Amino acid sequence: METTSYDAPTLGHLLKSVGDVRKEMIGDETPVHQVVEMSETGMGSRPLPFVLAFNNLTYSVKVARKMAVTYPVGGVDTATPSPGPSAGENQFTRTKVLLNDISGEARDGEILAVLGASGSGKSTLIDAIANRIAKGRLKGTVTLNGEKLESRLQKVISAYVMQDDLLFPMLTVEETLMFAAEFRLPRTLSKSKKMMRVQALIDQLGLRNAAKTMIGDEGHRGVSGGERRRVSIGVDIIHDPIILFLDEPTSGLDSTSACMVVNVLQRIAQSGSIVMMSIHQPSYRILGLLDRLILLSRGNTVFNGSPRNLPIFFSDYGHPIPENENPTEFALDLIQELEGSPGGTRSLVDFNKTWQRRNNQNRNSNTPNNDLSLKEAISASISRGKLVSGATTDSSPTSLVPTFANSFWVEVAVLSKRAIMNSRRMPELFAVRYIAVVFTGFIIATIFWKLDDSPKGVQERIGFFSFAMSTIFYVCAEALPIFIHERYIFMRETAYNAYRRSSYVMSHSLTTLPSLVLLSFSFAVITFWAVGLAGGVSGFFFYVLVIFASFWAGNSFVTFLSGVVTNVMLGFTVVVAILAYFLLFSGFFISRDRIPPYWIWFHYLSLIKYPYDAVLQNEFDDPNKCFVRGLQIFDSTPLGGFSDELKMRLLSAMSGVLGVNITPATCVTTGPDILKMQGVTDLSKWNCIWIIVAWGFFFRILFYFTLLFGSKNKRR
Repeated sequence: METTSYDAPTLGHLLKSVGDVRKEMIGDETPVHQVVEMSETGMGSRPLPFVLAFNNLTYSVKVARKMAVTYPVGGVDTATPSPGPSAGENQFTRTKVLLNDISGEARDGEILAVLGASGSGKSTLIDAIANRIAKGRLKGTVTLNGEKLESRLQKVISAYVMQDDLLFPMLTVEETLMFAAEFRLPRTLSKSKKMMRVQALIDQLGLRNAAKTMIGDEGHRGVSGGERRRVSIGVDIIHDPIILFLDEPTSGLDSTSACMVVNVLQRIAQSGSIVMMSIHQPSYRILGLLDRLILLSRGNTVFNGSPRNLPIFFSDYGHPIPENENPTEFALDLIQELEGSPGGTRSLVDFNKTWQRRNNQNRNSNTPNNDLSLKEAISASISRGKLVSGATTDSSPTSLVPTFANSFWVEVAVLSKRAIMNSRRMPELFAVRYIAVVFTGFIIATIFWKLDDSPKGVQERIGFFSFAMSTIFYVCAEALPIFIHERYIFMRETAYNAYRRSSYVMSHSLTTLPSLVLLSFSFAVITFWAVGLAGGVSGFFFYVLVIFASFWAGNSFVTFLSGVVTNVMLGFTVVVAILAYFLLFSGFFISRDRIPPYWIWFHYLSLIKYPYDAVLQNEFDDPNKCFVRGLQIFDSTPLGGFSDELKMRLLSAMSGVLGVNITPATCVTTGPDILKMQGVTDLSKWNCIWIIVAWGFFFRILFYFTLLFGSKNKRR
């Protein structure tokens, strides 16, 4: 297979028509895009503007010790005593070194591949250089052009393509890349220019025939695996990053698709980017596209150099590579064989250090010097057409690019547009939820049909309110899988500042409101008049408001839990359990006055308490409405089955004892009396509404903090 030469069209050529001239009259600050000639002579004569160096990277973790169980034979313990713990260890944990003093460098225009068997540390090394390991756990330095690479700058000038293709299945290839452009490209770039950028990228990725095809998933037919992988790469290079990290981009692909992906990466590198990726076992064709190779074995470097030097390296080591054999396959087989030997790969690691020192001395005189500072290199890269968001003229390297490409409200608008588009293409999700609400409303409306104002009717109304309010919160559990399924897409996009976490929370909140309004109004229309609730038109709209506030609080609560719990089934278990506790302490099963003092705090934490109290007050706050008259006081007692004549004599006797004339028409219990019996006297119905709404905002704020501190996507 012919490898792509430096004469191939680069990103600069493809984007020549995109924002080439600054418009002085309208203040367009879009960087000028110049075509960079990538001929072999040009590459050899110009100094390389970017050198990413990593030195002495060491990373270790604590792992649990395996507890050996021994059985004494004949009363004698035959177990061999295990060695005691080393420094920093204890009897239960041990230190496992994942990276051991790894050094190397990557240059723009080249592909650096990290190769090794499973567990060798190749993905860990990529994560370490990409700043995806928690601060303080990684030892060593990572520099760009000799200057320490700050986290803020690295987020903006680099991109990381995960091993899994994390994409929205109901968007087309073109739409997916266009949304990425909306997030990552400078706000000064017009929408038409962003579209031109997307079209150029589609051509560069070889996705023209699939541009209008849905991404798809298990339930929806979409693009092929190789095309999906190229779309994933395109999403992260839409802003033309200076550094591109990829975690096994060829994993799961056939040889042809894998080769096409690496061909794309070669073109990206030739456009002026540093490309660094991990790869398990490249084919012979892919090996010819790689410029630098690092071979790892259990966290140690066993080779670092050009793939072309592999035959010489192993020949000098005393294990020449046979003709017509894939050098990487031979290397991996040899490493695996050495790992199973008593000495392990120590001899190969030591030989590599000696071999590297000898060859570096011979190569130093032929290596071009890079005299550009980091600021100068970034400025030169922007002038060549790198769409690094919003370049400035500040002297600090980190100020050359802003933290985010767009303002808060622009991000909210784009996120909302994408969420609505996804929802419209999967109407069955909302349809199931809507049918569940309508069907539940229909069932309880027909069960509690036209309740009267008798004592039994009062008890039935209270039961209706309790069941209706708790049902609303249980229906909200449907929102749990939404963020859990989007979690890793969110983490990928926010890891490199595609948008703010606060923008996602705001967009998520706004896009849920229309559906909540429809659900609330539908449930209220079905149940209010069918059950025969009081209050007329004003009572109906207050009832709608209570239901909407309940949906809002319930949805916010479940959304917060989805940010904490990563497993759907575990999440549903937690939601159902907590809502059961909320119902228990809501005041329906036991009134507030009867709850033990040591549990009263849970009563006020119950989300169901406040809508339950609000609808009870909406129903029973009229002091002129009577619910129990004269003889009706016996209806809920064993005396209810006696004759009216006997009840009248009992009523007369009670009147004599109490000194109050009680007739069959005398009102004994009004609405406020019922509220007192239920313990609903501490808050007004409007205060209940405000508290429900405040709970919703409180859980949204908690959701934001879970995203801020719990979704950093870094190794511990």
